Amino acid sequence: MEPMQEGGLPQRLGLSDPHPALSVPQRVLRSWQRSEDYGVSLDAVEPVFTGTGHEDSLFYQCGREVLTGLHQTLADEPISMMLTDADGLVLNRLSGDTSLLRALDAVHLAPGFAFSEREAGTNGLGLALADRMPTLVHAEEHYSLSLRTYTCAAVPVLDPATGRLEGAVNLTTWSRSKGDLLLALAQSAAGTTAALMLARSRGQVSRPAPRGQVFRVETARLEPGSGTLGELSPAWTDAVDAAAVALRDGRVVAAVGEHGSGRATLLAQAMRRARPRDRILSASAPAPQDVEVWLSLWAPEIGKPHTGVLVCDVDELPTWAAGSLRDLVSARAGVGKTAGRDVPTASTSPPSPRWALTAESLASLPAGLAALVDTVVEVPPLRDRTDDVLSLARHVAGRTRGRPVAFTAAAERALTSCGWPGNVDQLVRVVRQAAGRADVVDTMHLPSEVLSGSGRRLTRIEAFEREEIVRCLTRPGVTMREAATELGMSRATIYRKLAQYDLHLLRD
Repeated sequence: MEPMQEGGLPQRLGLSDPHPALSVPQRVLRSWQRSEDYGVSLDAVEPVFTGTGHEDSLFYQCGREVLTGLHQTLADEPISMMLTDADGLVLNRLSGDTSLLRALDAVHLAPGFAFSEREAGTNGLGLALADRMPTLVHAEEHYSLSLRTYTCAAVPVLDPATGRLEGAVNLTTWSRSKGDLLLALAQSAAGTTAALMLARSRGQVSRPAPRGQVFRVETARLEPGSGTLGELSPAWTDAVDAAAVALRDGRVVAAVGEHGSGRATLLAQAMRRARPRDRILSASAPAPQDVEVWLSLWAPEIGKPHTGVLVCDVDELPTWAAGSLRDLVSARAGVGKTAGRDVPTASTSPPSPRWALTAESLASLPAGLAALVDTVVEVPPLRDRTDDVLSLARHVAGRTRGRPVAFTAAAERALTSCGWPGNVDQLVRVVRQAAGRADVVDTMHLPSEVLSGSGRRLTRIEAFEREEIVRCLTRPGVTMREAATELGMSRATIYRKLAQYDLHLLRD
C-alpha cells in the first residue's frame, strides 16, 4: 500500500490532509487497506446480525460485572460500554445516554451484531482484536463514514490461564468529546476483568505474557527441542513420522493441538529425523508491540542451508504480523505460486525442511499462513496418551535429579488417573517439583490438582479445604482418625469430601 500517492486510499476516504501518512498511525493505514480488501462499504456499516449466546462464559460473567460497576460510576457520562467476543460480536451494552444508544443502534453497534474489521472496517474494537493491542480510534480514523461521529477505545482480554483471546472491552463516545481518558478506562476495565477471571478459575497460575523468545536448539531437550525419549505411544510416534516424511519432502508442516501438548517438541523431533545435521531455530510468538523486532531476529535465517525454523503459536499473532510473516516466508524461503498453491521454486537442489509452525487448530491459523501449509499433523492431548504419562514423568524426574527417580505405585496411579488439562507442560511442572523434594516420589509429593479428578471450578474456600485434606492425608503414617482431629471434621465428613472433590489418596 502507498497511502501518499495521489488518488490513494486516504484521499478516497475523504481526508483533507494532503499528507495523511504524517497524521494517521500506520496501524490505522494498514487497517484501512484490510478494510478495502474485505470489500467494506465506505458509506455505511452493513448490519451482520448473528445473535448472542455467550452468557455462560467466564469472560462474559466477569466482564459484565466489571462494566456494570463502571457504568454506575459513569452513568451521567455520554459513554457506551460493551463487551465483544473474539470475533467482534457485541455481547452487551451499557449507557445512561439514550441519544447515544439510539445513534449506535443506527450504525448497528448493538448486541447481537458483528463489528470486526471484516464487517465494519476500521473501528476501535475491530482493530484491537485484529492487532491484539489496546486501541483508540478517533472520528476521522474510522473507515466507514457513518462511524466518524464517534471515538472508540477497545482493549483485548486474554484468558489469564491459557492466553486465549476471549474478547474485548469497548468504550464509545461522541467524536466531539475529547475522550482523553477513554483508553485508560478501557484498559482498567479489561485488566480488572482478566484479574476477576483468574480469581474464579480454580486458582490457576496466570500465564506469563509472551516474550517472543528466539533460541537455537543445540541439544536434545524435552520442550521444545528435538527430544531424546523414543519409547512413547503409537499416537505420538505416528504423528512424528508423518511430520518427518512431510518435512523431508520439503513441505510446510503445521502441528495443531492444545497448548502444552508437545507441538513444538513433535516438530523439532521430526526436523531432526528428516535432516539430522541441520540446526533448528525456535521462535515463540511475542507481545504485539514486539513483533517487528522479533521478526528481525530470526527472519534472516529462513532459506539458509541446513537450517530449520519453527514458528510457535502463530494463531496468537496480530493479523498484520501474520501477513508480514507470510510475505517474508514467501520471499525468503523460495516459495512461489503454481496452479494456485505454494511450491518450492528451487528445482536444482533436493527439498529440505525450511520451516514449520504450531497453532491450536487449523481453523485458528491466519488465512494467509494457512494457504502456505501443505501438511497438518494433529498432536493428541496428554489425556489421550495415557501410556506416555509415566515414561515422560520418569524422563523429567531423571533430568531434574541427574539420575533415575522412583515412583511409588500410588503416585503412578495418581499420575495416570489425572486428566492433565495443562497437558505435558503441566506434567513437567508437577514432576519437577516432586522430584526436587524426594528420592522416591509418593502421593504426598504431588499437588492436589493431580490427586483430584474434579473438573468443576472451585471457590477459594473449597480450594483451600481440598488442599488441607490432601496435606493431612498424604503425611506418612497418618490415620483417618488423626486427620479428622487435625481438620476438625468427622471421618464420615472426610469420606464425603473425598468423594466431593474426587480425591484419590489410597496409599500402598
